[in-house]
Amino acid sequence: MQRRLISSGSPYEPLVGFSRAVRVGEHVYVAGTAPVMPDGADPPEDSYGQARRCFEIIGAALEQAGASFADVVRTRVYLVKADDFDGVGRAHGEIFGDIRPANTTLLAGGLLDPRWLVEIEAEAVVSGP
Repeated sequence: MQRRLISSGSPYEPLVGFSRAVRVGEHVYVAGTAPVMPDGADPPEDSYGQARRCFEIIGAALEQAGASFADVVRTRVYLVKADDFDGVGRAHGEIFGDIRPANTTLLAGGLLDPRWLVEIEAEAVVSGP
């Protein structure tokens, strides 16, 4: 079965040895995605804005893999603070309201960048090339 690696151009990908997403057959796995901004700019300060940025990055990776949000069957959300759930949940609902993938939301002790409030993973199942 063919394994296709999807890159977002993150400098961490070759350094750490990971891909933004990997497609194997009909399955697409999108790595934990933080609200990284172009050119190292500061991420949005609120959880909703950060989640929206995560979904922009995830959406681009899905598209490169030949998938879309409609193909997503599971998401995992990592929050630094439970108080940020409402903002992240609102962003998640805007993307997945009718799609309704399985979801797990966890509290993390912290993320790699102290400015990050959320990190999101996604898994999709698609048919065709």
